[in-house]
Amino acid sequence: MGWINRCFEVAARADRLGVTVTRIGLIVVLLWIGGLKAFRYEADGIVPFVANSPTMSFWYNDPGGYKAHKNPEGALVPANRAWHEANGTYTFAYGLGSVIVLYGLLLCLHPWLPQAAAVGSFLVVVMSFVTLSFLVTTPECWVPALGDPRHGFPYLSGAGRLVVKDAIMMGAALVTMADSAKLYLRRREAVAGRTTAQAALEPVYN
Repeated sequence: MGWINRCFEVAARADRLGVTVTRIGLIVVLLWIGGLKAFRYEADGIVPFVANSPTMSFWYNDPGGYKAHKNPEGALVPANRAWHEANGTYTFAYGLGSVIVLYGLLLCLHPWLPQAAAVGSFLVVVMSFVTLSFLVTTPECWVPALGDPRHGFPYLSGAGRLVVKDAIMMGAALVTMADSAKLYLRRREAVAGRTTAQAALEPVYN
């Protein structure tokens, strides 16, 4: 049983490593996915989510017309691309991608500006919450009724399986937010302690 206890002791000391890996993972995902929004296939892929969202659909000129202009990944349909140009699909994707990359860069500031990293993590939590709301607003998140009796809730489609993973991202962002906030508070307390010590020593030197 001794080796089992040692394994658990090692696992118990891995929390700091876990937070670091979590932060790096978030940064990689945010920078990568945010950067991909500059490419049209990725912008095409998020259209159903945006078009069906009551809080985001206004960014598109014709949110209700996307079903007739879907572009499968890897396919190039010039007429569909032209429709998406007019719809504002790519303009919105550029803006969204820039915001997501900004969140990733904020998390990178943890060693130097933990308060900025904490804010970035909080924004990722909000973003993940919005993404999870697509499960309610986007029909494409569920298997369609095309003959198989297993369709709709709880049968997630490919899009739905992609969205539900944001529950993990939300949890990861909460972990990094708390970690960055703790570092900021520790540093502030350390500065306050040095200031108090200096103030206490001033009468001695005066």
